[in-house]
Amino acid sequence: MNSVAEDTSRVILCMKWGTKYGPEYVNRLYGMVARHLPGPFRFVCLTDCGAGVRSEVEIFPIPSLQLPVGIPERGWTKLTTFTAHQYGLQGTALFLDLDVVITGALTPFFEAPGEFLIIHDWKRPWRVTGNSSVYRWRLGAYVDVLEKFRREHEAVRQRFRNEQTYLSHEIHSLGQLAYWDRAWCASYKYHCIPTWPLSYWRTPAIPPGARILIFHGVMNPPDALAGRSNGNWRKALPAPWIAEHWRE
Repeated sequence: MNSVAEDTSRVILCMKWGTKYGPEYVNRLYGMVARHLPGPFRFVCLTDCGAGVRSEVEIFPIPSLQLPVGIPERGWTKLTTFTAHQYGLQGTALFLDLDVVITGALTPFFEAPGEFLIIHDWKRPWRVTGNSSVYRWRLGAYVDVLEKFRREHEAVRQRFRNEQTYLSHEIHSLGQLAYWDRAWCASYKYHCIPTWPLSYWRTPAIPPGARILIFHGVMNPPDALAGRSNGNWRKALPAPWIAEHWRE
């Protein structure tokens, strides 16, 4: 496999299904990428509804997970990104969750050495599990990870809590799992919101070196902007600077 730095085909891949996220999430994600990734790239959204998505975004159907009818999906659909090459996509893909906020340069995500890179779990760093909000691979690779899930979905779902746990385990078993620089991908909940009791009077801030802010749990960018906790155990003040980044 050639190094990522030698590859001239850069693909940003996202996925939207159901009604939780509207087209504005795709459009704003594209805007953030365009501002932070100089040079050519393709922006692809796998979705069940492309209505309202800006014209620069390439729309393709979400590949079928091929689970028996009636089995809860529970986020496993993300594994179908490993068949995205069927749409003629080539090169290196960087997957981004729809609700991330990009605050810094993305070029290093394509230049970092390694076969497969993912966020290392912040809360339990002793585990191999990665957070799949941001991961990178060579298009066409790791199709077997999906095929194994399709064949053994009952056993996999019993052993692994979710898609990112299974994915991390499988890539780790190949000896190809690597993690981003710890500063690059920051948790809004853990790294931006000040610890208690400072969170009651100090505004959340971007940690040094952060390029992508990850929103996991009950808070999304609009919540952070307005200071809504949605029951999250970390009280947070409004973060007006979110609007500077989370826009088209």
